[in-house]
Amino acid sequence: MGEETGEESKASIGRAIEAISSLISLSHSIKSFNVKWQLIRTKLDELYSGLAALQNLDSEIDPSLSSLISAILGSLRDCYDLATRCVNVSYSGKLLMQSDLDLIAGKFDRHTRNLSRIYSAGILSHGFAIVVSKPNANSCKEDMRFYVRDLLTRMKIGDLEMKKQALMKLNEAMEEDDRYAKTVIEISDMVNILVGFLDSEIGIQEESAKAVLFISGFGIYRSVLIRSGVIGPLVRVLENGNDVGREASARCLMKLTENSENAWSVSAHGGVSALLKICSCSEFNGELIGSSCGVLRNLVGVEEIKRYMIEEDDTLTTFIKLIGSKEEIVQVNSIDLLLSMCRKDEQTREILVRQGGIGELVGVLSDPNSLSSSKSKEVALRAIDNLCFGSANCLNALMSCKFLDHLLNLLRNGEISVQESALKVTSRLCSLQEEVKRMMGEAGFMPELVKFLDAKSIDVREMASVALYCLISVPRNRKKFAQDDFNISYILKLLDHEDDGRSNVKGSDSGNTKFLISILMSLTSCNSARRKIAASGCLKSIEKLAETEGSDAKKLVKKLSKNRFRSMLSGIWHS
Repeated sequence: MGEETGEESKASIGRAIEAISSLISLSHSIKSFNVKWQLIRTKLDELYSGLAALQNLDSEIDPSLSSLISAILGSLRDCYDLATRCVNVSYSGKLLMQSDLDLIAGKFDRHTRNLSRIYSAGILSHGFAIVVSKPNANSCKEDMRFYVRDLLTRMKIGDLEMKKQALMKLNEAMEEDDRYAKTVIEISDMVNILVGFLDSEIGIQEESAKAVLFISGFGIYRSVLIRSGVIGPLVRVLENGNDVGREASARCLMKLTENSENAWSVSAHGGVSALLKICSCSEFNGELIGSSCGVLRNLVGVEEIKRYMIEEDDTLTTFIKLIGSKEEIVQVNSIDLLLSMCRKDEQTREILVRQGGIGELVGVLSDPNSLSSSKSKEVALRAIDNLCFGSANCLNALMSCKFLDHLLNLLRNGEISVQESALKVTSRLCSLQEEVKRMMGEAGFMPELVKFLDAKSIDVREMASVALYCLISVPRNRKKFAQDDFNISYILKLLDHEDDGRSNVKGSDSGNTKFLISILMSLTSCNSARRKIAASGCLKSIEKLAETEGSDAKKLVKKLSKNRFRSMLSGIWHS
């Protein structure tokens, strides 16, 4: 027999593809040897993808490939005979049939490997690199599965460039339609192939790191990655990959270590040292450093890992320096990391103070060029709130950095989210010792707090009211507050609105009214403030509120009424 022509070989490929489809369909009707037939279907799927890709060849078929196609067709005929006998239960013995099924599965596996060797040897033209067209957005699950299987075949049997191209196509598909991530998870051995590529050459490593990162974005798939042993290869990418691969690896580890059970695995593979090295090297880009800080933040939840990090030379110094970065992700994640390291650890907190960490946090708030983002400022305020108010040393360090000036500026000029964070910290400060409250009164916090009493948010109004009440509990502040006629008249105006239902806020709340009454009650301890309240003409409104707001309002009415009675007597006496 002569050699097949190119057209005849392509026709043979078509017959093989049709035979595989028919055989897979027939195998689903077989009721016995389920495990064996599942393995055979997997091998047939791989072979199907490889043969389908060969249909894209744009040149003559090599004789060695023609020979392989002939062998494949022979194996398919043998397999079809076995399938028919299983369907009809016409085999002579189970053990013999099991042996025959093992043999045919081995044949299909060899055919796939032979196809890989033929391509690797460069016998096939570049036409094989043409990837099957990606299904459109409305395609069914089977079309998507076929496309991904075709890419998997190329990853298995292609050369380095074909592997890279297949990975790039897979990443594009997942980014456009996240259903492809589910398809990847469902196809046997696909995740293992992607994880294995993390130890490949740089280009393939980079693309596989992107693919693994995308899959890790789905919480339900992370356990599949963990079972495939992804953490060790990801750490090796951190150590030896390029910037893109390292960044993808760090971001993936950050997602995986949200589950603290995976922290020890990262540590066991040398991940802590690799991450610390990245954070201490200014040559790396901000995304990589910030993501590495994010992984370490997750890891310090394990006490032993945290202690190891603290004992490493210059670790805290490194993270403190990162607070001053111009990139948001670095600022935010380094602050969060330090906060996690210092939480419930007085010794580490004291080290933070000695090494200038408090000053760096305040520096994020005081940036004159507004290089620090709103998110960075919010995170810095949260860290200050958690770290500084339970320690005298931390509080002293905070005040020595002119923190009150910067906090007041944020209350006045910050974006809404930053203002609310600043107000929360202000409220915490107002609960501290009298000296702090006196300093805040002198700095000008009280007029700013008055402005928040009419905020839309009930929580904001409550924080402002409580903070203001605490500040005017200091006699010196109370006197200063009363000197500005606007302060008292504005509070009375708000109370009047509460009374007649004309409030311009989202609903009047009795809680806010009680706080406003408490503020006025405190102000009556100051003679000038009491006279201004009594002379304001709002007594009737306060009396009306006393009917529904309870004892505090009644006490206020009683105190103001006494003051009015004294004024009347004084007027009679002088006349």
